Amino acid sequence: MTTTAPASAPAAEPKKAAPRTSPQGSGKLAALLLTPTFLVLGLVIVYPLIAALRESLYRRGEGLDESGFVVEGERFVGVDNYSAIFQGEAGDRFWNAFGNTTWFTVVSVLIEIVIGVAMALVMHHALRGKGLVRASILVPWAIPTAVSAILWRWIFTTDGVANQILNSEVLWTAEGQQAFWAVVIADTWKTAPFIGLLVLAGLQLISGDVYEAARVDGANAWLTFWRITLPLVKPALLVAVLFRTLDVLRMFDLPFVMIGQRKFAVETLSMLAYDEASNLRYGPAAAYATVLFLYVALVAFVFVKLLGADVIGEARSQKRLVKRQDKGEVQPVLPVAVAAGGTPL
Repeated sequence: MTTTAPASAPAAEPKKAAPRTSPQGSGKLAALLLTPTFLVLGLVIVYPLIAALRESLYRRGEGLDESGFVVEGERFVGVDNYSAIFQGEAGDRFWNAFGNTTWFTVVSVLIEIVIGVAMALVMHHALRGKGLVRASILVPWAIPTAVSAILWRWIFTTDGVANQILNSEVLWTAEGQQAFWAVVIADTWKTAPFIGLLVLAGLQLISGDVYEAARVDGANAWLTFWRITLPLVKPALLVAVLFRTLDVLRMFDLPFVMIGQRKFAVETLSMLAYDEASNLRYGPAAAYATVLFLYVALVAFVFVKLLGADVIGEARSQKRLVKRQDKGEVQPVLPVAVAAGGTPL
């Protein structure tokens, strides 16, 4: 009896390796996808900045050249627009506006930090009517600044609510320090909820187990806030303070609508640049705007580099950690199961 050998199974075809994406192709695709964003940023940020820098080097109007002839139109003056704002009457006005801008920023932001953190704690711990409490606190932030300025101007009129409460007749919207404090009060009422909102987001990321452990250890409310809540909410608070600081440095509409133009006590750098531009002195106006831009950039640099305000979340620290892991300086973090004595999945 003859037997036939079983037919051998067909050899399995080798699996094709997945096509590897070249880094060069990925880079081209990323650049292509980001091109519209770069075009928009260049149109709304880079071009106005370059145009302002160029305008600050020119002066328009009639003048005399070196030979004594009348020159009309636009002429190049170099840094004369910058040097002029630091001298004479223009210098006095500039330093006053610079001091008002800085003082507005320091006083307003400090008050808003205290009130904003208090608002965040109230919104975070409210048990009944939490939605109503949060909505009522955030209403001032939703009101346009010009509308808010008009409302507060009514409050601070001679026969307004503020004088009725104080039982006095303070001229809040006239020249003087009372106008400065009126703007501070109005600005705090409107923008403290913004800090409260960002701090609330940071509070909601804190685990309740941390507070439970603090209660077990016998920590009181103040110690818990100072040693646990404030350090853990610091990243969100720094970002909120940074945004508010940059916002106050360019303050314009609130004092302009509420108090008025060319008021020595409340004139800011933005108002000064606007006043120069409204009088067709575009070169000096651009110089004021450029100085303000450099001031804002310096403050932003201090916050990000020196105070550690992380405006892009944890992306920067994660990127550093990955680089250190690639170099072998830091061991990769194992899953929780392995750390607890289990086996890796």
